[in-house]
Amino acid sequence: MLGMEMVLHRAHTRGAFENEWLSTSYSFSFADWHDPKRMGFGALRVINDDSLAPASGFGMHPHRDMEIITIVTSGTLTHKDDMGNTGTVPAGEFQVMSAGTGVVHSEYNDSPDTSLTLFQIWITSARSGIEPRYAQKPIGLRDPASPGIIPLVVPDGTPQGLPIYQDAYISRLVIDEDHPFTYTLRSPNNGLYIFVVEGALMAAGESLERRDALGVWDADAVDLTAHGSAIALLIEVPMA
Repeated sequence: MLGMEMVLHRAHTRGAFENEWLSTSYSFSFADWHDPKRMGFGALRVINDDSLAPASGFGMHPHRDMEIITIVTSGTLTHKDDMGNTGTVPAGEFQVMSAGTGVVHSEYNDSPDTSLTLFQIWITSARSGIEPRYAQKPIGLRDPASPGIIPLVVPDGTPQGLPIYQDAYISRLVIDEDHPFTYTLRSPNNGLYIFVVEGALMAAGESLERRDALGVWDADAVDLTAHGSAIALLIEVPMA
């Protein structure tokens, strides 16, 4: 095993876009924001931190051979796609769409007076030409502030979470000073991208604040601690 490798992405270095209905920050190159050093982290291609104004959203648009995960943090998302799926995803739930051979969908904030906030995450699929599929579920929080880890996304055929066609895992971690956590990677070929949603924590000796991120690879495990309480998304993906 080689020595641990890391890349640090501070919140203020993310790309940004804003118009009359959308305010967003890009962790990786997206749309008109391009940074050749920020093209992704292994199979992780997109983390967009979106806020949608009332009565607005993304109209029907296509995707192909991509795993698209949407985690709603406030408000309610209205989803529609050409597979026949229509419905809402409220805060505390998430959706997973395997685009496969091609899917067209829209994501809207139908509320007339409440903003919608969400994380949109794209992971490249390990299989091309598959039949598209869609699923959603509650995150499963008993107490949103209770320390612990909850699996959200897992490889196809793995119990717990919603499946994607990639050897990738997304988990939600709540950590505090009394509950340090060690994340053990499933494969030496994988890396871990730690994205701080709220609060502050220490990961692999680096101090991370709200919306900071740290990518780690060539490691068996990563130690995390916190002063106070913090929430993070832990995204494990193949690096090749």
